[in-house]
Amino acid sequence: MNLIAELRERGLLHDVMPGTEEQLNKEMTSGYIGFDPTADSLHIGSMLQITLLMRLQKAGHKPYALIGGATGMIGDPSGKSAERNLLDAETIERNCAGQRKQLEKFLDFTSDAPNAAVMVNNYDWFKNFSFLDFIRDVGKNITVNYMMSKDSVQKRLETGLSFTEFTYQLIQGYDFFHLNTHHNVKLQMGGSDQWGNIVTGTELIRRKGGGDAFALVSPLITKSDGSKFGKSEGGNIWLDPERTSPYTFYQFWLNLPDDDAARLLLIYSFKELPEIHAIIAEHKNAPGARIAQKALADEITTLVHSAEDLESAKYTSQILFGKATVEALRSLTDKQILDGMAGLDQVTNSKELLTNGLDIISFLADNNILASRGEAKKMLQANGISINKEKVGMDFVIKEEHLLNGKYLLVLKGKKDYTLATFN
Repeated sequence: MNLIAELRERGLLHDVMPGTEEQLNKEMTSGYIGFDPTADSLHIGSMLQITLLMRLQKAGHKPYALIGGATGMIGDPSGKSAERNLLDAETIERNCAGQRKQLEKFLDFTSDAPNAAVMVNNYDWFKNFSFLDFIRDVGKNITVNYMMSKDSVQKRLETGLSFTEFTYQLIQGYDFFHLNTHHNVKLQMGGSDQWGNIVTGTELIRRKGGGDAFALVSPLITKSDGSKFGKSEGGNIWLDPERTSPYTFYQFWLNLPDDDAARLLLIYSFKELPEIHAIIAEHKNAPGARIAQKALADEITTLVHSAEDLESAKYTSQILFGKATVEALRSLTDKQILDGMAGLDQVTNSKELLTNGLDIISFLADNNILASRGEAKKMLQANGISINKEKVGMDFVIKEEHLLNGKYLLVLKGKKDYTLATFN
């Protein structure tokens, strides 16, 4: 497989150092990507870099995943408008452990294959590296003029850049040198905002008389409206199911705009290119059917979570937005209700309110589902309120027997405005 050609056709190649394609076609090559431990979970912005390592391994090369236990103590200024808060050692250690566990799901670390993946933590080689040794052995090889020319530095000069962040490119550059020297890693990959840091590494390797060093970067993924990809109204879309439920994860991909869906299918899917192009052609002929979105949502939810989580997410989606009956709604487990409805508005009430029954108007107004009792009456008169998928009128009284699993009530206002009420 010509990895560079495939990356180019998928829109995954922003820049590549001369000679990289020839090196990858010549022999099994070790390549690495670094992950910044700012949280104990990676998110779908990180997923692009994970898939690059997966593609590298599938093409017969050896991936190295570097967890930045040392660099995480400093913070990369690339793409940042202000200096980040420094994390303490305990937090970084916890974040590294969480990310390491996730990466093991996507890469083959355990087989006897010559291209089995390797995980490293740059804290292991920096923890005993003194400041004097660093500025003597590393700093003397890279000039200030060279460092000042980087975009990540230039863009921060007006707002201010500390010496700590200024030296980040030297530390990342030394990572590449260390891996090149001790593990014969010849390639570093990353996002396009990392190009300056990566080529600092290739320059350090050259000046210190190291081996061959190459670089390639992928474009930064943005939405069609120019906004940052990987975030929803609620914040990051995380890979950890405790942070972002499989249902919410699935819905994120399913609700991509049509302009984004085909492009992101090429980027994230591991289907063969002819199959992807066939899906895209079908998608363009019937965009309302959301063919590309469904194909991508199915594949990546299964990859990140599981086939069972995908089926659960699809089942919950069908019940919420399809023509499911109240019986189907009552078949959901507590986990399906909480995971599937995590993104809905939530209200909490005491179960004692149901002792003598709770009139629907008071419930809607007191929980601010509608602004007032008058608004609640109008909506009920217009047949615009459903409780557990069934229309209710002004005389409806909520009783404990209406609760799902003895605890939950699903309220629909209009056609799509859901609220999950919990009675404790």
